[in-house]
Amino acid sequence: MSLATIERKQLLAAVLGNRNVSTVDVGEITLGASQRAGRHLHPCAVVGYIASGTAIYQIEGEPIQTLPVGSAFYEPANTVIAEFGNASEDAQLTFIAFYLLDGEQELITMLETR
Repeated sequence: MSLATIERKQLLAAVLGNRNVSTVDVGEITLGASQRAGRHLHPCAVVGYIASGTAIYQIEGEPIQTLPVGSAFYEPANTVIAEFGNASEDAQLTFIAFYLLDGEQELITMLETR
C-alpha cells in the first residue's frame, strides 16, 4: 500500500511585527465585473487568497500588482490600499479575506479618492 505524498506550496510569508491577534474573522468576498473596492485601510492586518478571477491590488505609493487565481496577498494594518478590484470586465472575482483582529475592531475604513 502506497501513501500519497502531501505537498505544501507556500503562497505568502507576511511579517506581522509585534501584534496581538485575539480573533480571526474570515470572509468570502465577491466583486462583480470591473468592480473596485475603493481607497481604504484596515485597522488590523488582512491576509487574503484569490479563489476565482483576477484582482488588481496596490498599496499606496507602491506599484500596482495583478493577482491571478491562487495568489495570496497581505494588507498591513493602517496602511492605505489605493486600489483593490476586479481586473476582469466580464467575470466575477472571489477572494477569501482573513482579518487578524485585536479585540473589537472595524474591518474596513473607507477613504476619500484622490
